[in-house]
Amino acid sequence: MAIGFALVYRVMRDSPPPAIADTISIPAGAQVVSALNTDGTIQVTYQVGGATILSIFDAATGALQRTVQIGSE
Repeated sequence: MAIGFALVYRVMRDSPPPAIADTISIPAGAQVVSALNTDGTIQVTYQVGGATILSIFDAATGALQRTVQIGSE
């Protein structure tokens, strides 16, 4: 059991970190509120033109996956 754990630990420790995109694009003039790198995505919340937007990008390629406008009721 200990040998199995040691092998798994060594493989995980020695594996290269996941790729992260060099750049992502948001609209010109946007003000970034927050940015997170989580679960294989880069999640950027920004304000532009009076609207608050959440854009979710693929962390490896920087490709836009989804955009959601955040509003209040």
